[in-house]
Amino acid sequence: MAHERPTDIPKIEKVTDCNKHSIVRDDQKTPDELYEELIDIIHQYHPSDDTSKIEKAYHVARSHHEGQLRKSGEPYIIHPLKVAIILAELEMDKESIIAGILHDVVEDTNMTLDEVAREFGPDVAVLVDGVTKLTRISWSSDKNEIQAENLRKMFLAMAKDIRVIIIKLADRLHNMRTLQYMKPEKQKEKSRETMEIFAPLASRLGISKIKVELDNLALQYLEPEEYKKLLQDIDMKKEAREEYIAQIVEEVRGHLKNAGIKAEVYGRVKHYFSIYKKMHVQHKTLDQIYDLFAVRVLVDTIPDCYAVLGIIHEMYTPMPGRFKDYIAMPKPNRYQSLHTTLIAKNGTPFEIQIRTYEMHKLAEYGIAAHWKYKEGKGSETRLSGEEEKLSWLRQILEWQQELSDNGEFLSSIKSDLDLFSENVYCFTPDGEVKNLPKGSTPIDFAYSIHSAVGNRMVGARVNDRLVPINYVIQNGDRIEIITSQNSKGPSRDWLTIVKSTQARTKINQWFRAQNKESNIIRGKELMEHYCRTKGVNPADITKPEYLEVVIKKYGFKDWNAVLAAIGHGGLKEGQVVNRLLEEKKKDDQARLTDEDALKAVAANESRPENRRVKNGIIVEGLDDLAVHFSRCCNPIPGDEIVGFVTRGRGISIHRTDCVNILNLPENERSRLIEAEWHEQGPRTENYKTSLILYANNRIGLLADISRVFSEGELDIQSLTTHVSKQGVASVTVDFMTSGQEDVQKLIGKLQQVEGVLDIQRKTG
Repeated sequence: MAHERPTDIPKIEKVTDCNKHSIVRDDQKTPDELYEELIDIIHQYHPSDDTSKIEKAYHVARSHHEGQLRKSGEPYIIHPLKVAIILAELEMDKESIIAGILHDVVEDTNMTLDEVAREFGPDVAVLVDGVTKLTRISWSSDKNEIQAENLRKMFLAMAKDIRVIIIKLADRLHNMRTLQYMKPEKQKEKSRETMEIFAPLASRLGISKIKVELDNLALQYLEPEEYKKLLQDIDMKKEAREEYIAQIVEEVRGHLKNAGIKAEVYGRVKHYFSIYKKMHVQHKTLDQIYDLFAVRVLVDTIPDCYAVLGIIHEMYTPMPGRFKDYIAMPKPNRYQSLHTTLIAKNGTPFEIQIRTYEMHKLAEYGIAAHWKYKEGKGSETRLSGEEEKLSWLRQILEWQQELSDNGEFLSSIKSDLDLFSENVYCFTPDGEVKNLPKGSTPIDFAYSIHSAVGNRMVGARVNDRLVPINYVIQNGDRIEIITSQNSKGPSRDWLTIVKSTQARTKINQWFRAQNKESNIIRGKELMEHYCRTKGVNPADITKPEYLEVVIKKYGFKDWNAVLAAIGHGGLKEGQVVNRLLEEKKKDDQARLTDEDALKAVAANESRPENRRVKNGIIVEGLDDLAVHFSRCCNPIPGDEIVGFVTRGRGISIHRTDCVNILNLPENERSRLIEAEWHEQGPRTENYKTSLILYANNRIGLLADISRVFSEGELDIQSLTTHVSKQGVASVTVDFMTSGQEDVQKLIGKLQQVEGVLDIQRKTG
């Protein structure tokens, strides 16, 4: 089936320059002119004419940023509008564009996140909150601990909604375009962050449209002299090369037309940063880089790609070893194309890239290409193929849990973001393609299949021939791993052999598991020794509520895991003790106000005239205490509720069937206080709650469950699953609702989903 030709395909009459944004500064349009430009771009790809919410966001942002100026002296509103235009050029959904316009209002004005949610919906609020939190992260610190912690925060924000990082990339891109107004030291600092963090992220998400420009802009400020010389050298060769490429374009176009293949053919200039990197890494001169200028062919279908390849190879002599099939074996970021280097009739090498229009759009927009407007109420957006496209992010989140050592985590991430390490493609005995870093060994291959295969590996065959475990895998190798139940597990020597982060992580994880008991004992000893040196009684700081804070902060499953991490050196005992001391100090301060609060409960419990309405809840007196909803049972309007006077955090509202309330110790029950919903309704519209569904596991179960929520216009916050050995799936869904009535309707529809056995509200 033919694909519609994207509107952003360059004209074929001349060679296109992908680096143009690197040397073009912002135009001097007014905010209203930029807003009109934004709407024009949206209308080019959005079938709906309704941009009222975007217009509202523009006026809200302009009003709140009134009087604020950027370093350039222009009105601040120019920046969020430019960010929104970049997002529109990526054809992002309305929520992302609105969040782009509003992304600085919470950070830089008096507008609150609650106001954003109320005016523009919870989706936009989540995006604005995520971008705001990323903005507060400083990447300039040289300390591994801080950098690793910041990376963890960023990946968690991405996991919540991947659009957060796309908006942040757009924000960074516009800031880089206007970097000339910053001080020289700030220019270098921001450029280094861009080169090390943001450009690699854009590449990992497949958004070359942003990645290329970020790299070029960063290079301008990090290596200004070399950048200037590179531009001059390319310009000197440009006219002759353009004429040469234009001739090849005409030849290729003519042959394809004669063969009856419909195609777009055009020349392009290689990215400046890519040329610079190749010159430095491969120690080449500009004349030795064959693909300085290249030809690109765009066709409708994959068979057309290979047909074009055959015609091209008949026309010109292919250079041996210079053909790459990224269609059959895509890059890790899902990039697909055929690359081949050829010798022209005059003996000059040149490169041709062949791909479909769909592949081209994915190469330009990456993960952003998967957001499509869905006509209907709320213009909801969904990401197609999310599971496949976000596999890398899921792997990062696994590392977050497995790697307690911040240095090891930082090393793993930076290694995995290394975009200049080439890959090799090899095969399992069943023909499945595996993509590994160049230099990988059979050990890397084994762990790419499963950690159990790697841990039991005793040998390997490559192309039916036994090889040593340090054999370097070549493109096209067919690999079979030999395992044994009697294997004693990996050797520490393997850590010096493997190339992939995944293999190194799994091997270290195995050794930590083997030594867990001794590490726990050592961790406890180190903690106690540190406490003695500080004159601290360990019993005073190891209360369950204090330990829980530390467990959550560092992402561990339980306290023993924290002790084990201290034991093997992944965490410093001083870090943990000092954090526990902070919690004890907070608790000591809270107890003073806590006693006063309990006295106030006793004094007010028999005085109905002191009833107060807070957050839509009627409580007895206590007008100086905050009222908030508990996260354990997530009460919603219609639930029977009760208040609990917390230590220093006001009144927590629970459902009466909450397990934490039902299991409350007798000495704590005096903290309970009567509470009920205000009859005129709560102050906020949406409340978070959770359902647990039990169902016979099957393909399509999650899709069917998600569809019920989508049709009911209910916003899913998170969804987790677990499948028992008996094949029963338990699905926990956190979502936003206005009250019990909506939840009962939802349960009725979910019960009709095939295979659903039972549905329960989460009670703690």
